[in-house]
Amino acid sequence: MRRLGPLPLPLLRTSLEPWLNRTLAEPLADGEFDVLEGRRVCLSIDDLALAVTLTLTHGRLQVTDAPWEVKVAGGWREFACLASREEDPDSLFFQRRLCLEGDTELGLTVKNLLDGQEMELLHPYLLEALGQLQRWLPRQA
Repeated sequence: MRRLGPLPLPLLRTSLEPWLNRTLAEPLADGEFDVLEGRRVCLSIDDLALAVTLTLTHGRLQVTDAPWEVKVAGGWREFACLASREEDPDSLFFQRRLCLEGDTELGLTVKNLLDGQEMELLHPYLLEALGQLQRWLPRQA
């Protein structure tokens, strides 16, 4: 399988940060993510060797290179299922298809935040990209 590998921090900051803050602008403005202020959460897509650590600073999500407090890890398919609501998040964790490492309480908070977001918040291009990724990657094995 093709692996994306580590992406440079400046690239993540200039591409991922604006997209996340635009996509989640309403819940960020409503304070739904305030519990993450100053906390560090790593999202690790293991089969793509892709990981990013996020923090909330002054109401904005930021990519950081600081050590994470909790890591949510799994394959790209599991993250796609989580993002598209194709499967129940609890099932993904109970079946150990998504794993938490580190501060479990913070990890469960993150899971509940993600689970509580409206599907409309997911940009249509993300859903299309996830579909394209799902069709493309299996052929790369």
